[in-house]
Amino acid sequence: MTMITIEDLTYNYPNTARPALRDVNLAVRPGEFVLLTGPSGAGKSTLLRTLNGLVPHFSGGRIAGRVRVAGRDPLRDGPRLMSQLVGMVFQNPEAQSVLDRVEAEIAFGLENAAVPSPEMRLRVAEVLDLLALTPLRQRSIASLSGGERQRVAIATALALRPQILVLDEPTSQLDPKSAEDLLHTLVRLNEDLGLTILLAEHRLERIVRYAERLVYLTDGAVALDGPVADYLAALPQLPPVATLGRALGWQPLPLTVKAARRLAPVRGVAASPVPTAVPDVPRPGHLPDAPLLQAEGVRFAYGRQPVLRGVDLAVRPEAFEGPVHASLGLPVVEVGDLEGQSTEGRGDQLQGDPPFRDGHYLDVLADPSEVFQCLWMRTPLVQAEEQDLMPFGQPFHQVIGPKLIPLLQGPGDPR
Repeated sequence: MTMITIEDLTYNYPNTARPALRDVNLAVRPGEFVLLTGPSGAGKSTLLRTLNGLVPHFSGGRIAGRVRVAGRDPLRDGPRLMSQLVGMVFQNPEAQSVLDRVEAEIAFGLENAAVPSPEMRLRVAEVLDLLALTPLRQRSIASLSGGERQRVAIATALALRPQILVLDEPTSQLDPKSAEDLLHTLVRLNEDLGLTILLAEHRLERIVRYAERLVYLTDGAVALDGPVADYLAALPQLPPVATLGRALGWQPLPLTVKAARRLAPVRGVAASPVPTAVPDVPRPGHLPDAPLLQAEGVRFAYGRQPVLRGVDLAVRPEAFEGPVHASLGLPVVEVGDLEGQSTEGRGDQLQGDPPFRDGHYLDVLADPSEVFQCLWMRTPLVQAEEQDLMPFGQPFHQVIGPKLIPLLQGPGDPR
């Protein structure tokens, strides 16, 4: 028995000749925890969005093949019906928020599904308790941290009691502690409720230890599909601890530092103690002695909710290899140093292979790092003395144009 069946799925976004998905075949059993990974632009987000009908009902384009989710056809039924079978959590929780209070936000989907009021109150209370959100039920969405917002987005999806939970890089904007807490929540949902989970993520060090199955996409096609332990070594990029294990020939590859320390004495590598102090690093003589950033006794609150309490901070230039910006002490990164791009000028860099594709819409991108690269490329280094360079945690908040090339060219660019 399968929960999800995909056969010969091919999809093109509107006005594109290159398919985002090519002949994808996939079968997922009930209760599986599947990690979907691959490079940026491989088709991870697109594949997930076919499961609830967002592709093609929302995005348009051309699609061929067969998709079945819990016996339903999302290509025919669309998001309205599929939302009760497939809960979707995007990488940016702000994109899913409609109302301004936690409890009202969770109830919003139930209201649209015409769930009776007594049952609605019961479901809201259940998911608030399940995800440890009860103390936050009357809080404003805007006052929540990134991890709390992601938990609210998951609660909103779970309130409809779906059979499948789909998450598109849910930890991409979270700090390590919040990301770990979120992943523990997902593991508990999978183990305790038997929820089928598909999670797209390219930073494997966070999630690989929890998933039981790995699906690797490249150029819109499934390149690897099977148990994590069997296929991890075949991936081009591994978590740091697994990279070390591969270099030392360890089998099976360790997924955690704890597992690596158990293997180290057995394989003849001494397990080094944790250093008690960080050695002094000589600083280049041309860097300024004064801090680049200094704050003393900073306090701040959103309304009555304090978020900073007497913060003292001094950030000084550090030693590093490579050219240094004379006044800022920041590393100078040439545009041509970006992976996969030429040094013949911006116009040439935008053609051909990912991450930059001519005419590629920003809302199709699977990875915010691509937009970060656009923002940095658009900011000439000579402007650094007159302004602070600050990409936000959500880079889409800093862009205006809908496509990559207009974004990079900027206003007034003759191209």
